[in-house]
Amino acid sequence: MRAKIERYADSTVPVLADRVRRVLGENGLVALPTESFYGLAVAPFDEQALARLWQVKGRSEGKPILVLIGDGSQLGPFVRSIPPAASVLMNAFWPGPLTIVFPAAVGLSDAVTAGTGSVGIRFSAWQPLGDLLRRVGPVTGTSANREGLPPPRTAEEVQHSLGDALDLIIDAGPTPGGKPSTVIDVRGPILIIRDGSIERCAIATQLAVHGLHLDADSR
Repeated sequence: MRAKIERYADSTVPVLADRVRRVLGENGLVALPTESFYGLAVAPFDEQALARLWQVKGRSEGKPILVLIGDGSQLGPFVRSIPPAASVLMNAFWPGPLTIVFPAAVGLSDAVTAGTGSVGIRFSAWQPLGDLLRRVGPVTGTSANREGLPPPRTAEEVQHSLGDALDLIIDAGPTPGGKPSTVIDVRGPILIIRDGSIERCAIATQLAVHGLHLDADSR
């Protein structure tokens, strides 16, 4: 059965959030709009839903799954510690298109961390997503496409490619696309591991103000 598409509107946020919460509570898979592309959301502590996500995505071994939060207070259950560089970058660029790789909390599923001991977290500034996550709580945020295929910018593209495998698609219109989030690892040497929307020079400047620096091996 094809996933139901429900249209996002400011006035319907409470109803949509209840619907998303119910689907996630039943091991469901939801496509949500982000500031770049549509993403696949499951409850990040739900092992059954995570296994389903890996199957639908066709995810390669060794690739962790991003977690999206709707408020800074939602970070705690996912991280073992917050390194100084993370605090600087969170204050400067969150909410926004910056994924920070933290030391993962003890017990966080290998289906999220891929056994790396780390977890990537993003606090999105995209209003439709933030409106929902503040009510629903954290979700996974890997792009809503099978691995190796282009990420989708519209609900219709998600429906065409993955509709039979999903339970719900939230349609907030076309997402901006463009560059993905910048990904930075702060667990030791501060490394940019994916260039993206936030420029390297902006990150380096913020770190330097606090006596911190990007590692020379940063991409």
